[in-house]
Amino acid sequence: MAPDRLAHEFPLFPLALVVLPSELVPLHVFEERYKTMVGECLAHEREFGVVWLADDGLREIGCACRIERVLERLEDGRMNLLTRGTRPFRVLERQSHLPYPAGVIEFVEDRPEEPDARLGSAAREAYAELVRRATDREPAGDELAGMDAYAMAATVDFGLDAKQGLLDLRSENARLRLVMRLFRAATKRLDFVDRAQARAKSNGKVRFG
Repeated sequence: MAPDRLAHEFPLFPLALVVLPSELVPLHVFEERYKTMVGECLAHEREFGVVWLADDGLREIGCACRIERVLERLEDGRMNLLTRGTRPFRVLERQSHLPYPAGVIEFVEDRPEEPDARLGSAAREAYAELVRRATDREPAGDELAGMDAYAMAATVDFGLDAKQGLLDLRSENARLRLVMRLFRAATKRLDFVDRAQARAKSNGKVRFG
């Protein structure tokens, strides 16, 4: 394990939230220990890690975040932040000697593989179709070309389990396959809602088939 992939006393923020690399996430910080943690991160330009605190416990894989902007500082010390996910990590050990949660973490990397260009194109087309259906916006070709699976998924409100599944995968091809399925499923749900609304307006009933 390369030493530069390890970080000791890495600030951890357990939340009912999953963050993906490149995702912009607003955070409201109000507990004293997390106000201290954010102060340290701002003073030393450090990242911190968001880890999903699920009903069955803390997940092993989280996402490091950097503070993009302090949106608001309130008189009692509470802060509203805009943060951005940067890179996935694995929690190796929890540490309790600091005034805020921390741990020994390892930044994780994808396994070597050949990029699947056809898979990438199919995933981006599925994403573009979802964007068109949901927003009436046509994604620009150069915008799509520069987006990986994380970047596409970061703009769609999937459930926490799906987002954690993406974060756990150590293969971009595998992530592309997963997001393609998620995008297509979301588009089908939009189709169903449109048909249901149209039929409900016509006769008050929704018929299947």
